[in-house]
Amino acid sequence: MALIAAALLTIAARSDSLFARIQSRIAQEPGAQVGLAYLDLASGDTLFVNAETSFHAASTMKVPVMIELFRRANTGSFRMDQGLLLVNQFASLVDGSSYSLDPHSDSDSTLYHRIGERVRVDSLLRLMITRSSNFATNTLITLVGAEEITRTMRSLGARRIQVLRGVEDGKAFDKGLNNTTTARDLAIILRALEEGKAAPPAATREMLAILSAQEFNEKIPAGLPAGIRVAHKTGEITAVSHDAAIVYPPAKKPYVLVVLTRGIADGSRSSKLIADISAMVYAHNSAAAGSARVAD
Repeated sequence: MALIAAALLTIAARSDSLFARIQSRIAQEPGAQVGLAYLDLASGDTLFVNAETSFHAASTMKVPVMIELFRRANTGSFRMDQGLLLVNQFASLVDGSSYSLDPHSDSDSTLYHRIGERVRVDSLLRLMITRSSNFATNTLITLVGAEEITRTMRSLGARRIQVLRGVEDGKAFDKGLNNTTTARDLAIILRALEEGKAAPPAATREMLAILSAQEFNEKIPAGLPAGIRVAHKTGEITAVSHDAAIVYPPAKKPYVLVVLTRGIADGSRSSKLIADISAMVYAHNSAAAGSARVAD
């Protein structure tokens, strides 16, 4: 018992040290605001920094969209191999008026060459996550509905995340009607995925595989040793940069790390900040695992 108590005190001290180091690193970016949630699924160790603060969700909202798609497909509402007609016209949340997506503002351009064709739901879903396709996202939100997506997030315990609309809805943006999230809520959602609670277990395994195929890896993965598996989703708009991840260290249970940032105009600097925080958390997690083995 004495060894266990000593190990717990050591982990707590390391958590305080991690918090101080993260705060010091954030202070190097004038004007930066950061929301962070860290959950070690092995030990229960946690760290929260402004975790209840709402941020523009940017493309992290595509994870809730994915979860809703898998849940609805499981009920038979549609099939994952069902084709959806690609039309670059979407209804504004404000007044239902039509708007189109700008191919030059989308991180994936492939679907714009397929307008007028039918593309499978599962193909769109993969592009939405791995390439962060806005065209795929809006098409899929039209299929399942933003209100239903948010309702499902509430059922998973995410109390403040809001999926209101598709992306690039200029009228809604001008009125402040944006998709928002907190670091804590994204951590709750990712934990539900990892623990097989966000959807039937076969579906959550497939979702984790899709997140693990993410092609934009300059944030949380960049702070990790080579070869570490990361299931994650990034997001960025002007002066907003996020990454929400499940990290799989070797020979132990994974941990969840969500880092949301705003106020940094240079995207390379915000990515470096997130990568540096990721490196600090990984080192902390590794040291905590060593303490737990000593206590055992």
